[in-house]
Amino acid sequence: MKTQDIRPIRDGYGNALLKLGEINPNVLVLDADLSTSTRTNWFAEKFPKRFIDVGIAEQNMVDIAAGLSLEGKIPFVTTYGVFVCGRAFDQLRNTVCYSQLNVKVVGSHGGISVGADGGSHQAIEDIALMRILPHMTVVVPCDHFQAYKATMKIAELKGPAYLRLAREATEAITDENSNFEIGKAQIITEGDDCAIFFAGTIGAEVMKAFELLHDKNIFPTIINMHTIKPIDKECIIKYAKKFGKLMTVEEHLQAGGLGSAIAEVLVEEYPAKVKMLAIYDRFGESGQPDVLLDAFGLSAEKICVQVEDYIKE
Repeated sequence: MKTQDIRPIRDGYGNALLKLGEINPNVLVLDADLSTSTRTNWFAEKFPKRFIDVGIAEQNMVDIAAGLSLEGKIPFVTTYGVFVCGRAFDQLRNTVCYSQLNVKVVGSHGGISVGADGGSHQAIEDIALMRILPHMTVVVPCDHFQAYKATMKIAELKGPAYLRLAREATEAITDENSNFEIGKAQIITEGDDCAIFFAGTIGAEVMKAFELLHDKNIFPTIINMHTIKPIDKECIIKYAKKFGKLMTVEEHLQAGGLGSAIAEVLVEEYPAKVKMLAIYDRFGESGQPDVLLDAFGLSAEKICVQVEDYIKE
């Protein structure tokens, strides 16, 4: 599956905010002094009276959004994932999720592919932090098309939601007509040799690995598990029964991420082996995105080798 459509996933978010601003006057956007990076500046330019830049004050931003939600507004709070999930965790837990408030939390620059900003800015534990919170929906779209659809969908939800975005421009692996439903996995390809689940923009590397595997006469099923919570249990069990073992790929710590979420389903429903390609008990580091992905074992070439070895086990 090849594409020439290469754009940052956050563009899809920015465009969706513009659409929401047009169709729903209750949508407000808050940012923590990073609007150019997060694309919320597009909304600010068109709807300046419905945009609040709180400065570098993530905890205040979440509490302001909580108050706005109690007045019937639909606030989108946006900054880097490492800041909103870490610094504002207490406010997200005790104010937003405890009271099931209608606040949408958007964490940009997720994963190690943030690049040169290094470990301090690379959110690699955000999915774990958000999915353990009761009432929180967690969505990790794979490209700008899906980010647009996911933003539109979480705006319709009643209650808190976390949307994870990335920094780098990556190849689109869906399109305008691709189906998207929160809580329902997307089957990208159907194959007979193995099942690979991914979440987020790492899907571009998975699809490059897919081409490499085809050249070796290995035909995997590729599954975009864009919703981590609520997770598609039916899909997980289906492919566990078909293959007996699964593989997960993610730009996140092994602990608490996509692989952990899938393993939790299997241990109760249909015990099967899960091989997790993820970040193992370490922080990110500074470097070019492609170099970092390879160093952390998440490049297409490294994924291909891992799949080959796993099939042979």
